[in-house]
Amino acid sequence: MDCSHVFEFKVKRLIVVFTLFLAFFSASGVFAQTDSTYISEEAHRETTKKKFDIGKFALHHIADSHSWHVIGDTYISLPIILYTRNGFVNFSSSDFHHDDEGAVIVERKGLRFVKVHEKIYYASETANEHGQYVDLDEKHHATNARPIDVSLTKNACTLLISIVVILAVFLNVANGYKKRKGMSPKGLQSWMEPIILFVRDDIAKPNLGHKYERFMPYLLTVFFFIWFNNMLGLVPFLPGGANLTGNIAVTLVLATATFCITVFNGNKYYWKHIFMPNVPWWMYIVMVPVELFGIFTKPIALMIRLFANITAGHILVLSLICLVFVFDSLYIAPVSVAFAVFIGAIELLVAFIQAFIFTILSALFIGMAIEEHH
Repeated sequence: MDCSHVFEFKVKRLIVVFTLFLAFFSASGVFAQTDSTYISEEAHRETTKKKFDIGKFALHHIADSHSWHVIGDTYISLPIILYTRNGFVNFSSSDFHHDDEGAVIVERKGLRFVKVHEKIYYASETANEHGQYVDLDEKHHATNARPIDVSLTKNACTLLISIVVILAVFLNVANGYKKRKGMSPKGLQSWMEPIILFVRDDIAKPNLGHKYERFMPYLLTVFFFIWFNNMLGLVPFLPGGANLTGNIAVTLVLATATFCITVFNGNKYYWKHIFMPNVPWWMYIVMVPVELFGIFTKPIALMIRLFANITAGHILVLSLICLVFVFDSLYIAPVSVAFAVFIGAIELLVAFIQAFIFTILSALFIGMAIEEHH
């Protein structure tokens, strides 16, 4: 446990150093602008030549999307499902023709929609000076009303794929135990059994004691779900490429699950420690609010830890790859690729470590709630 925390601290320190390094060079990117709207296409390209925006590129690739990029200009269009004032509306994301700046309108059921930075808005009646059918504030953020978006996005598709993979793996392992009862493991079963025993012997038993079997299904599920999706996020092509465990909505649900299991399984000693701690009565006014606050800070820490570490890893790898475009020189390519491969290798280890940390902290919080009085 201590070694993993030390390693995680070193990885975080490395991420901070590289991020500051990249921020220094990318902060000087200034976009050239033209004063005339009536200008030849060739002159327009020259006068509006922009430096590569590494921040925009990285954030675009780690964000959720209504289409799945394959390679080059090839995309898999995903269904868009909206709940509007005229009921449900659905169409393909290809109807926007991959426009993400609000310049292409899709009309359904008498309503008009545009997509800006992967968010769907009701279109304005007329276009602004930039050709966008949205109203922008001083920070260039769209201010139009939005329908409720329940689309099947890239992250949602990755979630479904990971569920299928996990079910396929564990059904295969379970059938192996049924067919080879009392025999040595074989095939996929021999690969998964050491990891399952690791979760049981090094995470569940030390933190949950003799009650560990009751919570093993949850601990195994959350461990393999996080680990598999961390690994899928490192794959740069289908079915990977999504930043599922770096999406705070997903980590929020996982942390909420741990919170609910902890609270609903807390015994009388757990609640007595919160509402009647073993301190002088006049300190209750301080200790009780602190203990109550601590119930919520634990899952919040779980949520932010997983979200921040996975997102930072993706941004760092993408930023290192983009150094070639930032410096606009092929001579930097060997350094860029070398650093990206090095950090990518570390991310393989971080993918496992983050699954381990989330699972062991969940087991620790649950164990504190079910611990008997000594």
